[in-house]
Amino acid sequence: MPAKRTEPKRIIVGVSGASGMAYAAELLRSLRAAGVETHLVVSRTAQITLIQETDMKPADLAALAYVAHSPADFSASISSGSFRTEGMIVAPCSMRTLAEIATGCTSTLLTRAADVVLKERRRLVLLVRETPLHATHLRNMLAVTEMGGIIAPPVPAFYTRPQTLDDIVRHTVGRILDLFDIPHALVERWEGLRTTSRKGGRKGQN
Repeated sequence: MPAKRTEPKRIIVGVSGASGMAYAAELLRSLRAAGVETHLVVSRTAQITLIQETDMKPADLAALAYVAHSPADFSASISSGSFRTEGMIVAPCSMRTLAEIATGCTSTLLTRAADVVLKERRRLVLLVRETPLHATHLRNMLAVTEMGGIIAPPVPAFYTRPQTLDDIVRHTVGRILDLFDIPHALVERWEGLRTTSRKGGRKGQN
């Protein structure tokens, strides 16, 4: 019989310089609450964006992770496929980061780790942040998809009637956790238009 796996559930979290640092912070908090070992790598541009968009410092974001790696450290554990993980989430994912992943021309630990996840056939989820999109953006998204990655733009779900930005961020993070089968209570699940009861009787529409 093969030996049972004893490593903890691990997920790599990459943060690139696109707008959307709130997604990174909420993702790390939610993974910690779920008992997942997170390995964080933040690009240098993301560190600048973090300060611009939030009241956090790079050290505050790093404190939310189990391990924080330097983007220049190609000797880090997550640069090797022998270091087993469930996969990687890049939140947010800039177009430059997408392009490096799509072409395999990795210049930082962040994109190297994503390349490793793809070659090992593990799950890679990219919260791409840009609009409008030109043809190269779209081709790069298609290339990553054809390699097995998942392109998951952080698109708000208005059927939940969000009241705050935090509501929108939490819903998106919850849908990302769903892709890794991680239990959470961040998402209000859609159950249909509830115009009839389950027994067939009429109910008022919400």
